[in-house]
Amino acid sequence: MRSRRAAVVVAVGVALVAALVAASLGNAGKKAPTNTKVSGTITILADWTGAEGKSFQAVLDGFKKKQPDVTVKYKASSDPASVLSTAVQGGNPPDLAAIPNPGLMTDFATRGALKPITFARSTVAKNYAPDWAKLGTVKGKLYGVFFKGANKSTVWYNVHSFKNAGIKPPKDWKALINAAKTLRASGTKAYSIGGADGWTLTDIFENLYIRAANPTKYDQLTQHSIPWTDKSVTTTLKLLAQVLSDTDNIAGNPLQTDFPKSVTNVFQPKSPKAAMTFEGDFVPGVAAGQTKAKAKTDYNVFPFPAVNGRGGDYVVGGGNVVVMFKDSAAARALVLYLASPAAGEIWAKRGGFSSPNKNVKLSVYPDDITRTTASALAKASTFRFDMSDLAPAAFGSKDEFADLQAFLKNPASVAATAAKLEKHAKAAYKK
Repeated sequence: MRSRRAAVVVAVGVALVAALVAASLGNAGKKAPTNTKVSGTITILADWTGAEGKSFQAVLDGFKKKQPDVTVKYKASSDPASVLSTAVQGGNPPDLAAIPNPGLMTDFATRGALKPITFARSTVAKNYAPDWAKLGTVKGKLYGVFFKGANKSTVWYNVHSFKNAGIKPPKDWKALINAAKTLRASGTKAYSIGGADGWTLTDIFENLYIRAANPTKYDQLTQHSIPWTDKSVTTTLKLLAQVLSDTDNIAGNPLQTDFPKSVTNVFQPKSPKAAMTFEGDFVPGVAAGQTKAKAKTDYNVFPFPAVNGRGGDYVVGGGNVVVMFKDSAAARALVLYLASPAAGEIWAKRGGFSSPNKNVKLSVYPDDITRTTASALAKASTFRFDMSDLAPAAFGSKDEFADLQAFLKNPASVAATAAKLEKHAKAAYKK
């Protein structure tokens, strides 16, 4: 559901990086390997297990058909950050890894543990939007290509509740607040919030912030080059408070509602406890087997609303970035394959997958809802990685959660919450 964190800081999206990326992707340099056959044995590590692990193996099987003389050994780990750090320190990392955090990629790159993948820059430029290329770039060099993504700029709703209230999915924040009032009047509480899991609150905040402020401010706050007491933060907290303070319109006690419960509250064919929940494209997977709700008949999705006319097509999300620790012809061939639409389409057909590759055919996705969320992810005019995932772990995985949970308890404490967030961020970013 949520990408695992690493205690690193990464600067993304600033104008200088954008310029460097353009140069990296456009200038002449090392040529990419051709489609000639290569051979060898390579290893790749990722955090995909269970059904995800089987789907990734299907992707690797597709590579085997293209390169029959290459043997790829897949190693799965629930804690790739620790495993890779130990392997790098011991001088025996895998050839490749698909890691769930670009901050970890940056850390390894700056330590000299990664090999640049400049040979893949034309492939990346062809298949990915510029923001995805920027995320894979460190100091002007391409080090990573994103294979699997997650769209967190989605709002899931109960179709029957909206129909009974006579409303349609709102396109802007003011319309959403008004729709919530109409839903309450119709007999269904508007919101289901999994506040027991603090990361759900950071996701709502981030989606509001990039729209209420702007992408540049988002980058600055990610880097902590502006404080959490900045007016842009307090403005966003006030918007968030419009939902959190509407306590009679929230299902149950949000501080005692975990993420799965926040989903099943909404995903009910009859008598839902709430009409909407704010979370990513992985929501249906959480509901699977827990309810009998059917896609489009009982539940559906709409993009996170614009704020003051901005950000209707912005996407905040996550993803796994493929990086190279050992350079070889076989490793290069696998990188290029994973950056191709063909690789993404294999997993997309199997479900439970969104590709950031804009050239993956939407027709291969198994249902209309996945097609909608995956298309938004790959073709977003502006994409930003989950801010809290890029922060030092002491803040992004701990203090920020607690601070926003305290805000959920007392939504009137805007200034105090901003001050608390700044105090904790300042301490974490100094380490």
